[in-house]
Amino acid sequence: MRALFRYLLALAALLAIWQIGSLALGEFLLPRPLDVLAYFGEALTTGAFWQHAGASAWRVLSAMSLAWLVAFPLGLILGHVRSVDNTLSPMVFLTYPLPKIVLLPLFLTLFGLGDLPRVLLIALTTGYQILVVTRASAQGLDKKYLDSFRSLGGTPLQMLRHVLIPAALPDAMTALKVASGTAVAVLFMAESFATRRGLGFLIMDAWGRGDQLEMFTGILAMSLLGVALYELCNVLETRSCRWRNFHMAGKR
Repeated sequence: MRALFRYLLALAALLAIWQIGSLALGEFLLPRPLDVLAYFGEALTTGAFWQHAGASAWRVLSAMSLAWLVAFPLGLILGHVRSVDNTLSPMVFLTYPLPKIVLLPLFLTLFGLGDLPRVLLIALTTGYQILVVTRASAQGLDKKYLDSFRSLGGTPLQMLRHVLIPAALPDAMTALKVASGTAVAVLFMAESFATRRGLGFLIMDAWGRGDQLEMFTGILAMSLLGVALYELCNVLETRSCRWRNFHMAGKR
């Protein structure tokens, strides 16, 4: 309830700033928030809007799931196995600064104009963030914990389950939350052309037609998708890192 109250308070402040901006710039450039909210409410009753929203939600959720399934285990391996890290890390850090969105035309050429190239692009972008943080977290684990576990007769699989994953998971989940914002930004770019579905397409199509209310409805919907994605990651972090919650509660 506290989180909901904070969101509502922040929303009220943003709407007030929006209203002031609308009065200053004029409704043609910046529609009044109440008009956009009314239009948004009407859009929620149409099947076309939900087709766009559903396509965007499926793409970003699929992409982030794929990114996690690949990047988190790989980050653990790089952070724990030095020989693998020495081989792959130079390639990772050489390609990490590359803006992945520039690969969209290549992905569209290789995989067609469907959902696959957009999902892969978002997964690639967010996967790097998860990979780099997970690797650093695994490398930062004090070796005495590993030595102590080995001295107790722990197997490599048990060490992975009871030491490496719990040590790296909190930082990796934080990276996942940060990556959720990146995922929505890349989603918008990926849906801006060569597709007929998605909130990114809805926004750009409305902009091209000069339909401000529909354009801002799409922007609002994509913003809400980003908030929902972040909160989903937050819930996953809370449930998967319960021991950290107990530790933080003890400090208080």
